[in-house]
Amino acid sequence: MEEKNVLPRAFYDRDTVQVARELLGALLVHDTPEGRIVGRIVETEAYLQGDPACHASRGETKRNRSMFGPPGHAYVYIIYGIYHCFNIVTRPRGVGEAVLLRALEPLEGIPLMQSRRKKERLVDLCGGPARLVQALGIEMEHNGVDLTMGNLVICEGTIPKEIVTTTRIGISQGKDLPLRFYIAGNKYISRK
Repeated sequence: MEEKNVLPRAFYDRDTVQVARELLGALLVHDTPEGRIVGRIVETEAYLQGDPACHASRGETKRNRSMFGPPGHAYVYIIYGIYHCFNIVTRPRGVGEAVLLRALEPLEGIPLMQSRRKKERLVDLCGGPARLVQALGIEMEHNGVDLTMGNLVICEGTIPKEIVTTTRIGISQGKDLPLRFYIAGNKYISRK
């Protein structure tokens, strides 16, 4: 894969919904000791501070502190006591908003992803927030890291021809909000 430009901090310091849409097609790149892993972002969800499903809706805590900025940093948290989810902070310090990455299209480092996921089929590697984190080797130690430099970054990709907007999935509150976005026709999204 040819080197692409890393997205700058200014990309993230904008309206969260706009960032969620414009992350589609970008590349998540993780340089690990075992090798480089790259996936194209094909599905995202926006989480806004006034949104009842957003971790920031009740204010800043030790658990969600990374979500409150600065923009362009990772917010990683544990769900069900064992799985991690990876979010990208989008607003200035003090505003708790982020974009959840829901699915990636595997591009590079596929054998390493297969080994980590114990799956062979490409569609089983990164189709879901916990799956993509496992495939890429993202852990709690990545919570708060700067995504504009270092070994975990997001790079420019290809702009999708068509984006689908729908309600979010896998949540109980705020599930009626049209804040889920995915690349139309992409077979790697988590759920149709």
